[in-house]
Amino acid sequence: MVNRFILNEVSYFGAGARKQLPEVLQRLNLHKALVATDKGLLKVGTAKMVTDVLDEAGFPYEIYSEIKPNPTVTNVKQGVEAFKASGADCLIAIGGGSSMDTAKGIGIVTTNPEFADVVSLEGCAPTRNKSIPIIALPTTAGTGAEVTINYVIIDEEKQKKMVCVDPNDIPAVAIIDPELMYSLPKGLTAATGMDALTHAIEGYITKGAWIMSDMYELQAIQMIAQHLPTAVEEPTNPVGREGMALAQYIAAQAFSNVGLGLVHGMAHPMGSLHDVPHGVANALLLPTIMEYNMPCCIEKYGVIARTMGVDTTGMTAEEAAQAACDAVKALSIRVGIPQHLSELGIKEEDIPALAAQAISDVCTPGNPRDVDEATIIELYKKVL
Repeated sequence: MVNRFILNEVSYFGAGARKQLPEVLQRLNLHKALVATDKGLLKVGTAKMVTDVLDEAGFPYEIYSEIKPNPTVTNVKQGVEAFKASGADCLIAIGGGSSMDTAKGIGIVTTNPEFADVVSLEGCAPTRNKSIPIIALPTTAGTGAEVTINYVIIDEEKQKKMVCVDPNDIPAVAIIDPELMYSLPKGLTAATGMDALTHAIEGYITKGAWIMSDMYELQAIQMIAQHLPTAVEEPTNPVGREGMALAQYIAAQAFSNVGLGLVHGMAHPMGSLHDVPHGVANALLLPTIMEYNMPCCIEKYGVIARTMGVDTTGMTAEEAAQAACDAVKALSIRVGIPQHLSELGIKEEDIPALAAQAISDVCTPGNPRDVDEATIIELYKKVL
C-alpha cells in the first residue's frame, strides 16, 4: 500500500504571526488580494487586525464578506465574480472553516472554470490546475482548513453538505496567529475545540490511519485535552490559546491525508438540514460514536485514554477503552457542549432524513466499523 501526505509549503506560527503577511505576499510576487471573511469578523474587529497589516504595507485589497457560517454554492459563485471584478491575483482567507472553505471554492473555480457550477466539485473532482494562491489565517482553533485538502460547501438545491477533496485547493501559506482567536466567544471556542478533537480521534482510528498520521493525531489529542479547558475558561490566557491554535493545525495535517469517519458523516447533515454549527454537531455525537466503534478500536482507545491523562493502571483493555469514551464526554460537558439533539431543535421525525444523507456522506466509509442506515438511525436516537 502506498500512503500520500500533503502539507502546506510554508506555515507561520505564534502570536503576531500575521505581521509576516507582507513578506509572504512579496515573496510570492503577488500584487492585490481579495480578502474572504465574514461580516461578524468585520464587526468585532478581528479581520481588521489583518487588514491593518496590509494597510501599513500599502498592499491593495478588496473585501468579500458574503459568507455564511455554513457556506453555500451561491457564496462561492458570488465570490468568483467578486474575485474577477477585483483584479486580484490572490486570496487572503480570514476566519474559521467557512471563510477558508469559501476561499478554496473561489480559488479552484477561478483556475478550473469547467467546474463553475460548483456542485461538480463534490468528492474527488479531477481538477487540473492549482487554486489561486490562498493565504489562510484561521480565527478559530478547530477546522484546520488552513492545512487541509478538503472543503465543505452546502448545495442549497439538495440541502446537503458537499465534501470536496482536492490537493489543488490547499492554501499556499498558513499563518496561525493565536491573537486572532482571543475574541472568540466561549461557546465557539468550545465547539471548534471539540471539532479539533473529533478530527484527531477520527483521524487516529479511521481505516486509512498509519504510523505517520498516528503521530500527529496523538500529539493533537494530548494538547487539546490539556489546553481546551483553559482556552474556554480563560479566553485571554495565551497558553491555552496558543496550545489550541497549534493543536488544531497538527490534527488537521493528518486527517486531511487519511480521512475521517461516522461522526463527520452524521454531523454534516445536521448542518445542511438544521444549520447546526459543525463543531457542536461533532462534539455531541463523538462519545456515542466512539462507543459504537469500540469493538474495532480497543487498543487504540486505551492509548487515547492515557494520552488524555487517564491512569489506566489495573484496567482491562475494555475498561481502558471505555475510559477514553468517558474522558471525551467529560471534556465535552465541561466546556458546555449540548448533549442531546432535542436541545438543537431536532425531532425524532427528522432522523430518517439525517440518516439518509449520513450513509452517503464521503466521510462515512472511513469509519473503522461498518455501518448501515438503520444503525445510523439508532445512533441518532441515542443522542436525541
